[in-house]
Amino acid sequence: MSLKPKLLHIICFFALLLLAIAPIHAQERGVNDTMRVNAYITPEGDTIGESWLPNVMVIGKLTPAGRKYWAEWTRLRNAVYVTYPYAKAASRIMNDINLQLVNVTDKKQRRQIIRSREKEMKKQFTDQLTRLSVYQGRVLMKLINRETGNNCYEIIDEYKGFMTAAFWQTVAVLFGSNLKQAYDPANKDADMEKIVRDVAKMYGYPG
Repeated sequence: MSLKPKLLHIICFFALLLLAIAPIHAQERGVNDTMRVNAYITPEGDTIGESWLPNVMVIGKLTPAGRKYWAEWTRLRNAVYVTYPYAKAASRIMNDINLQLVNVTDKKQRRQIIRSREKEMKKQFTDQLTRLSVYQGRVLMKLINRETGNNCYEIIDEYKGFMTAAFWQTVAVLFGSNLKQAYDPANKDADMEKIVRDVAKMYGYPG
């Protein structure tokens, strides 16, 4: 069934009108139309659209293992914060003693120099060091090893003799410690090394 000529004329008119208006409205962008975005070019040369999503806060509960780790980490950080200045002081004093002993060959004179500095150290640090816990004492020995390159047994042996070093090693073992413990920043003491570097900046040391 064919359309009447008048009706066909009206339909063609509206079709032509839509074709004339369409280019005008095509230039207007609605909220859901395609918009320009940043682009990321991959190493292979592909171009990928890029946009930034708003931040999202994710809150979760720590596992028992996680709580244990962070409790131990906090305890270690507090111990480093307290003992690091003493380790730096020990390194400074040892360097000073070694400079004084460089050209001294007489054993009696060497002992006098060491004893004078020992009295000075006791006067300056005894009260503070006696307040340290056993755990903090272990951390201090590690840090002394880090700062001086020698463990505490070697230091005592050098300045006080083998018998004194052996005695204090025995005492340390009784308290679950070890004067000969080494500092291992790459493996066993990796967490301590990270903390030391942060704490060093707080105290103004180069680390």
